[in-house]
Amino acid sequence: MKAILNFIILNVIKRKGENMKYIALLRGINISGKNKISMAELKKELQENNFQNVSTYLNSGNIIFESESQKKDDIIRNIKKIIKNKFNLEIPVFVMTSLELEDILSHTPDWWGTDNKEIYDNIIFIIPPTNCNEVFEAIGQPSENIDTIKEYNNIIFWSYVLKSYQKSNWWKKTASLSIKDRLTIRTANTMKKVLEICKK
Repeated sequence: MKAILNFIILNVIKRKGENMKYIALLRGINISGKNKISMAELKKELQENNFQNVSTYLNSGNIIFESESQKKDDIIRNIKKIIKNKFNLEIPVFVMTSLELEDILSHTPDWWGTDNKEIYDNIIFIIPPTNCNEVFEAIGQPSENIDTIKEYNNIIFWSYVLKSYQKSNWWKKTASLSIKDRLTIRTANTMKKVLEICKK
């Protein structure tokens, strides 16, 4: 039902000539001096290439923007091309609409995104065409009493006990297996803030 509603809203926006808000999540940038991308420079490049109302959040590659295009594949291809031309980097990109993010954050499990400082809450965004089943097969079972996971609409809510993170099967394997380049991970607080920015 939510997917149908999103489709209707997208078409209403298109008929009115308005642009849809999107979020792009870049994978693995600005970590320990690797894959350096200036968010200010990237924002400028995007604006010069027909992306509108561009803003960024944090240095980990969270970009909010509007686009005339309704095709995510085209948006992803254009962002990757801009990054390649400007920074000479091949960076995986995940794109969703602000409506999709709002839907995701309205379906959070009870144990996720709480004020419990002993738990670290994440969302694993799976870059198409990879799906959840492939991720589960590659990573395996979560560590008992450490990892907690739940799938929703091809993303995965994932929490782990902070003091035991080095014993977490998922913490180790999401960063080391070949599957890692098909995932991009954000914290609960980051995605809540990104949605706030979208609504401004």
